[in-house]
Amino acid sequence: MNDKLRLILLSFLMLFVELALIRWTGSNVVYLSYFSNFVLLGSFLGIGLGFLRAGRSVRSLFPFAPVALLALVAFIRFIPVDIERTGDDLIFFGNLERSGPPRELVLIVIFLVVAAALAFIAEGVARVFLRFEPLEAYRLDLIGSVLGIVGVSVLAFLRAPPVAWGAIAGGVLLLLEWPQLSKLATRRDVIVSVVQVGSVAGVIVILGLESFAAGASWSPYYKVETTTDPEHSEITHVDVNGVPHQSNLNTEDNALYALVYDTARPGSLENVLVIGAGGGNDVAAALARGAGHVDAVEIDPRIYEIGTETHPERPYDDERVDVHIDDGRAFLERTDAKYDLIVFALPDSITLVSGQSSLRLESYLFTTEAMDAARDRLKPDGTFAMYNFYRQDWLVDRLAGTLDDVYGHAPCIGQIGEVDTPNKLVVLADSPDEAALSCAERWVPISGSVPEAATDDHPFPYLRDRVLPGFYIVAIALMLLVSLVLVRAGSGPIRQMTSFLDLFFMGAAFLLLETKNVVQFALLFGTTWFVNALVFTGILISVLAAIEVSKRVTFRRPALLYLVLLATLVVAFVVPQSALLSLPVVPRFIVAVVLAFAPIFTANIVFTQRFKDVAASATAFGANLLGAMVGGLLEYGALVVGYRSLLIVVAILYGLAFFFGRRHLTEPPGLRTAGSEPALVE
Repeated sequence: MNDKLRLILLSFLMLFVELALIRWTGSNVVYLSYFSNFVLLGSFLGIGLGFLRAGRSVRSLFPFAPVALLALVAFIRFIPVDIERTGDDLIFFGNLERSGPPRELVLIVIFLVVAAALAFIAEGVARVFLRFEPLEAYRLDLIGSVLGIVGVSVLAFLRAPPVAWGAIAGGVLLLLEWPQLSKLATRRDVIVSVVQVGSVAGVIVILGLESFAAGASWSPYYKVETTTDPEHSEITHVDVNGVPHQSNLNTEDNALYALVYDTARPGSLENVLVIGAGGGNDVAAALARGAGHVDAVEIDPRIYEIGTETHPERPYDDERVDVHIDDGRAFLERTDAKYDLIVFALPDSITLVSGQSSLRLESYLFTTEAMDAARDRLKPDGTFAMYNFYRQDWLVDRLAGTLDDVYGHAPCIGQIGEVDTPNKLVVLADSPDEAALSCAERWVPISGSVPEAATDDHPFPYLRDRVLPGFYIVAIALMLLVSLVLVRAGSGPIRQMTSFLDLFFMGAAFLLLETKNVVQFALLFGTTWFVNALVFTGILISVLAAIEVSKRVTFRRPALLYLVLLATLVVAFVVPQSALLSLPVVPRFIVAVVLAFAPIFTANIVFTQRFKDVAASATAFGANLLGAMVGGLLEYGALVVGYRSLLIVVAILYGLAFFFGRRHLTEPPGLRTAGSEPALVE
């Protein structure tokens, strides 16, 4: 196998395993889905450590990567770990019981085991990386990374179980080690080969046992498990990622739906929209009350399929129902239909949009702008209703206060369950026409001061105040401390990276820039896995384009690139997201791509112009990756300042990169390339 193909395969493996771990660990550690960015941060630490070690150690750890991967999979699968996630200031939906060790401890342990597994793989990448000139190595690494994202996306589309992920990762590992596996010249070679093959087999067996468990299936978002109620065989319970999510049941004489329809009384039910349609309960309730047409929006195709297969009333078989597998906010922004009734039906999720943000799948449904969009889709006498087990009175006040602002009068409020218990179900309803409501009770604040409404820039409805929760502060501090110790112990003196501080800050800035664009595209086009995959692929292609430019062009005055980058950041900051949402889909896409990818492309021109002539490419790249880990930690600042202000942090970080790398901006440009001399540009 030639070195180019080997580096592409290694890079594919590294990103494929990283993304698969983000997906899989959240399905096995209860509530880790809410903290999947900790898995990403562990991956960055591990990859950075692997690159740093490759630059200073002769002995490679890559042959033992299968063992490290087996240890990680066995730890996650067989050691019962739960994350205690309760608290008054940040709400996680799901089981109400307190259980599990402290979050900070669990998250750090998972952070470390993920870092260890990725470090073994990354060292293999780095050792081949060093055989090429820096930009050529980076280009091949990115080609492999694009293939890794495509591979994970294809498996998500096919809804493949974990055994498929394990088989692909294990197969690539063994393929890369085939020269050693086939040699067997010494007893040590035999032992290592047996351990490698046995470890890959162990990973596949463990994942296979989970994949083929009774009642288990996989959607692009969750591990989905179904069970039949032991006392009522017609009821199917659905758990996702180990958390009870919904039950498909008869809606006749159900107190919840009676409360919704007794409160929200539009002039007719000619056209109904249900967001969070799930298995079909709310669709069945609307049909039973004479709905002429129902648009049922559900983001998860597997949960919808389970509804078609198991719901006792078969609502999805009704010709009056149109099903849309889509993000609810995206559907609201895209449709021109007018509705008599819009229902947000338990649309809480058990996962984040991506492994590098704090945004949940449904976060953009509960912002002021989303409520405005829902109001604009109502007929003059139409009604809006939403319900959930809201857990905390302040959350009820936030959502009710938002409705009060949007409709100009307090919403109706009703509840089922004990008033002072967290398991009460609360229904809120409002309308442009107050006569369309039948209020047994109007909302008045019940928690003291009403928290400010969530917005598209600060889409965190489950966070009470604009503060960083205490457990995040503790976990981040522990993570930084552990990372410093590991970098020093595993990679030698930290001072070896001081000459690459500019690349470190570039890594931190770029991760934040990437995160900002991921969440912006989620708002503009939906929080679906497909949109997410397209954005990441587009980012990597943009980076590849920057490499191709830098291979052919050397800028005589690279400091000017920082001014261009600053200009693109200013434009992205100044243009409000609301302006893009008001555009039709095609112009919106074009403008969003320009605003998002102009700074990404320019930032990578800055990076590649600096990186192309580094002498120690593995150490330099490792410093950049460790910077990305720090950028991932800084992303939590969005909980305080919102996502738009992250662009200010990005500009500051690039300013630090400029300061620490200024001597490289004044030295004569190097002409070392992989083929021909680059052009010189003023």
